[in-house]
Amino acid sequence: MFAPLCASLALMNSSSPPDSTLGLIPKPSSLVRGEGAFILSADTSITAGQGERATAALLAGWLRPPSGLALPIMTDRKPGSIWLKIDPAMRGVGNEGYHLRTSEKGAEIIAKTEAGLFYGAQTLRQLFPKEAFSAAAAPRVRWEAPSVEIVDGPRFAWRGGHLDVARHFMPKADVLRYIDRLAMHKMNVFHWHLTDDQGWRIEIKKYPKLTSVGAWRKDTMLKYSPATYSGKPHGGFYSQADVKEIVAYAAARHVTIVPEIEMPGHAQAAIAAYPELGNVKEPLEVGTIWGVIENVFNTEDSTIKFLQDVLTEVMALFPAKFIHIGGDECPKVQWKASRSVQAKMKQLGLKDEHAMQSWFIRQMDTFLAQKGRRLIGWSEILEGGLAPGAALMVWLGDDGAMQAVSSGHDVVMAQTSHTYFDYYQSKDTAKEPHAIGGFLPLDKVYSYEPILPKMTDEQAKHVMGVQFQMWTEYIASANHAEYMTFPRACALSEVAWSAKQVRNWDDFMSRLPKHLDRLTANGVNFRRLDPGTD
Repeated sequence: MFAPLCASLALMNSSSPPDSTLGLIPKPSSLVRGEGAFILSADTSITAGQGERATAALLAGWLRPPSGLALPIMTDRKPGSIWLKIDPAMRGVGNEGYHLRTSEKGAEIIAKTEAGLFYGAQTLRQLFPKEAFSAAAAPRVRWEAPSVEIVDGPRFAWRGGHLDVARHFMPKADVLRYIDRLAMHKMNVFHWHLTDDQGWRIEIKKYPKLTSVGAWRKDTMLKYSPATYSGKPHGGFYSQADVKEIVAYAAARHVTIVPEIEMPGHAQAAIAAYPELGNVKEPLEVGTIWGVIENVFNTEDSTIKFLQDVLTEVMALFPAKFIHIGGDECPKVQWKASRSVQAKMKQLGLKDEHAMQSWFIRQMDTFLAQKGRRLIGWSEILEGGLAPGAALMVWLGDDGAMQAVSSGHDVVMAQTSHTYFDYYQSKDTAKEPHAIGGFLPLDKVYSYEPILPKMTDEQAKHVMGVQFQMWTEYIASANHAEYMTFPRACALSEVAWSAKQVRNWDDFMSRLPKHLDRLTANGVNFRRLDPGTD
């Protein structure tokens, strides 16, 4: 059985030295090594009740193919088994925390919730040989986990990874693998960027042209300057059946999908499908260039209703509390020139186009709130005043974050300086795939501190967590996206999960090589470490 609660709390506060030989990422709150090891054998079973059965099935599914062991799931506990237990009365580790013990007698994971149990199972998986992350039969290895006692739980509730499928469509199977790899790293939010100027990727049954027209573009920009193009059409979208499958798959791995439907800017694909949504008379094509484009939604009541109809179908597919409406990079050129928009501003008593954008966002905020949801948007939704119930995803500087938390709004820290994984990973750009620009090395990602020094304790409570961004203007495949994401996502997973006081760059780097072996076994196309860093 597990140690008494007092012992568990003592473990949480222990200062045991780092153990790089295990290579656990993200780093647990507390780890104490013991003698001996837990041996996985033909006699090993998994003990689980009804509430633990889903995690047990996942664990058995991970280990069975590479180990060749049956690992039956049983209700009766046998010596040498893996025992999974949910105890709602458990204290000291939080809703997503767990207590894990392995010894020659077996393995035990106890957690307050199924999510915590799942994260404990992920840690147990890391204790086994790297082959535990392979989907194929492994060469003969000794399947053992060293004797440890771990008490662990996350620092932040929002531990996110983003993927832009609007600029380049990623097939369903690639999205499922992406979710799996987030879950491997105890990340629990998948921010799915589904619409933009260059493509609309989600089926909306009421407005079929959004995909029949908006999901396809005639060409793709390969480089911005000098402008070069592929000369090939590009497109694709997810049916509502696809979305339901992906949402269910993610939920089984305790990943919440937050969908993003961009507005009022980044709207050209939608306007190409339904020209009445725009501000100009000339018909538009789905965008083929990158950057900020002036074609934005108009502010007519019919356009607001159109987008709320879209959000109604989106909410039916995604149970997430938060719905992301973008709100970033909305040029006001067309609004300034539009008699209709200017008349509406006068009618509403709005002083400028920034206030017009705020009014637009507030219509969505009120609509979502009435449906029991919450709006989240990028930094620019601050322009003209933040909608009452909205949360902010901070991609720009610290000022917006401070403004939001000072006024009692929740934030997710997602700043370009540390979390934009479409940036180069080396200063020697000639040796790297073409990227959008910037330079974000692994050590800078690891150094990110989401709680700003100027935040008070009360303000810091509004920091829900942290998220990396994977924009895909120049990333045309899941293989390339993986190269840009890993191992930087490994570093950010530790920023998101591990307590600030246990994080240490040298310690992380001593653990990372072993973890990269796991990624190799899992088939991840990660970027290799620079010479001299491993």
